[in-house]
Amino acid sequence: QVQLVESGGGLVQAGGSLRLSCAASARTWRMHVIGWFRQAPGKEREFLAAITWSGGATYYADSVKGRFTISRDNAKNTGYLQMNSLKFEDTAVYYCASSPSLGPYSGNYDYWGQGTQVTVSS
Repeated sequence: QVQLVESGGGLVQAGGSLRLSCAASARTWRMHVIGWFRQAPGKEREFLAAITWSGGATYYADSVKGRFTISRDNAKNTGYLQMNSLKFEDTAVYYCASSPSLGPYSGNYDYWGQGTQVTVSS
Protein backbone atom coordinates (compact mmCIF):
# COMPACT_ATOMS: atom_id res chain seq x y z
CA GLN A 1 0.00 0.00 0.00
CA VAL A 2 1.19 3.51 -0.82
CA GLN A 3 0.87 6.30 1.73
CA LEU A 4 1.05 9.87 0.52
CA VAL A 5 1.72 12.93 2.68
CA GLU A 6 1.37 16.46 1.38
CA SER A 7 3.19 19.46 2.78
CA GLY A 8 3.99 23.04 1.85
CA GLY A 9 0.59 24.61 2.15
CA GLY A 10 0.00 27.84 4.00
CA LEU A 11 -1.10 31.44 3.74
CA VAL A 12 0.19 33.52 0.84
CA GLN A 13 -0.74 36.86 -0.69
CA ALA A 14 -2.26 37.04 -4.14
CA GLY A 15 0.48 37.02 -6.75
CA GLY A 16 2.74 34.94 -4.56
CA SER A 17 4.06 31.40 -4.92
CA LEU A 18 4.03 28.14 -3.03
CA ARG A 19 5.53 24.72 -3.68
CA LEU A 20 3.63 21.71 -2.48
CA SER A 21 5.34 18.39 -1.85
CA CYS A 22 3.92 14.88 -1.88
CA ALA A 23 6.04 12.28 -0.11
CA ALA A 24 5.32 8.62 -0.80
CA SER A 25 6.02 5.67 1.45
CA ALA A 26 6.70 2.94 -1.10
CA ARG A 27 9.20 2.55 -3.91
CA THR A 28 6.52 1.05 -6.11
CA TRP A 29 5.04 4.53 -6.26
CA ARG A 30 7.71 5.36 -8.82
CA MET A 31 5.77 3.36 -11.40
CA HIS A 32 2.61 5.36 -10.85
CA VAL A 33 1.26 8.61 -12.17
CA ILE A 34 1.11 11.44 -9.64
CA GLY A 35 -1.83 13.78 -9.75
CA TRP A 36 -2.77 16.93 -7.87
CA PHE A 37 -6.33 17.91 -7.07
CA ARG A 38 -7.95 20.58 -4.94
CA GLN A 39 -11.27 21.11 -3.25
CA ALA A 40 -12.66 24.44 -2.13
CA PRO A 41 -15.52 24.69 0.39
CA GLY A 42 -18.83 23.88 -1.23
CA LYS A 43 -17.21 22.81 -4.50
CA GLU A 44 -16.36 19.50 -6.12
CA ARG A 45 -12.85 18.13 -6.17
CA GLU A 46 -10.99 19.60 -9.14
CA PHE A 47 -8.17 18.03 -11.14
CA LEU A 48 -5.10 20.25 -11.54
CA ALA A 49 -2.18 18.34 -13.01
CA ALA A 50 -0.64 14.90 -13.45
CA ILE A 51 2.74 13.50 -14.43
CA THR A 52 3.87 10.05 -15.56
CA TRP A 53 6.35 8.00 -13.58
CA SER A 54 9.21 8.94 -15.90
CA GLY A 55 8.25 12.61 -15.90
CA GLY A 56 8.09 12.43 -19.69
CA ALA A 57 4.45 13.42 -19.97
CA THR A 58 2.31 15.90 -18.08
CA TYR A 59 -1.34 16.87 -18.15
CA TYR A 60 -2.76 20.17 -16.88
CA ALA A 61 -6.18 21.58 -16.31
CA ASP A 62 -6.78 24.75 -18.32
CA SER A 63 -7.42 26.67 -15.10
CA VAL A 64 -3.80 26.29 -13.97
CA LYS A 65 -1.89 25.89 -17.21
CA GLY A 66 0.97 28.36 -17.33
CA ARG A 67 0.83 29.08 -13.59
CA PHE A 68 1.34 25.65 -11.99
CA THR A 69 4.12 23.17 -12.75
CA ILE A 70 4.11 19.53 -11.73
CA SER A 71 7.32 17.57 -11.26
CA ARG A 72 8.70 14.56 -9.40
CA ASP A 73 11.93 13.20 -7.98
CA ASN A 74 11.71 9.42 -7.95
CA ALA A 75 14.98 9.11 -6.03
CA LYS A 76 13.25 10.92 -3.16
CA ASN A 77 9.82 9.32 -3.71
CA THR A 78 8.45 12.87 -3.83
CA GLY A 79 6.24 14.81 -6.17
CA TYR A 80 5.88 18.57 -6.37
CA LEU A 81 3.43 21.21 -7.48
CA GLN A 82 4.95 24.65 -8.01
CA MET A 83 2.23 27.27 -7.89
CA ASN A 84 2.93 30.79 -9.15
CA SER A 85 0.79 33.90 -9.58
CA LEU A 86 -1.64 32.62 -7.00
CA LYS A 87 -5.14 34.02 -6.96
CA PHE A 88 -7.76 34.27 -4.25
CA GLU A 89 -9.78 31.60 -6.05
CA ASP A 90 -6.88 29.15 -5.68
CA THR A 91 -7.77 28.88 -2.00
CA ALA A 92 -8.57 25.23 -1.29
CA VAL A 93 -7.36 22.00 0.25
CA TYR A 94 -4.81 20.46 -2.12
CA TYR A 95 -4.41 16.69 -2.46
CA CYS A 96 -1.92 14.48 -4.20
CA ALA A 97 -2.87 11.05 -5.47
CA SER A 98 -1.42 8.17 -7.43
CA SER A 99 -2.83 6.29 -10.40
CA PRO A 100 -1.71 3.61 -12.82
CA SER A 101 -2.68 5.83 -15.76
CA LEU A 102 -2.41 9.48 -16.79
CA GLY A 103 -5.63 11.46 -16.78
CA PRO A 104 -7.91 13.90 -14.95
CA TYR A 105 -10.51 11.52 -13.53
CA SER A 106 -10.35 11.21 -9.76
CA GLY A 107 -11.88 7.73 -9.91
CA ASN A 108 -8.71 6.43 -11.56
CA TYR A 109 -6.58 7.48 -8.58
CA ASP A 110 -6.28 4.75 -5.98
CA TYR A 111 -4.18 6.34 -3.23
CA TRP A 112 -4.71 9.80 -1.75
CA GLY A 113 -2.97 12.03 0.74
CA GLN A 114 -4.72 13.78 3.60
CA GLY A 115 -4.54 17.21 1.97
CA THR A 116 -2.83 20.49 2.75
CA GLN A 117 -4.58 23.84 3.06
CA VAL A 118 -3.62 26.68 0.74
CA THR A 119 -5.09 30.09 1.54
CA VAL A 120 -4.54 33.05 -0.78
CA SER A 121 -5.32 36.46 0.64
CA SER A 122 -6.55 39.13 -1.71
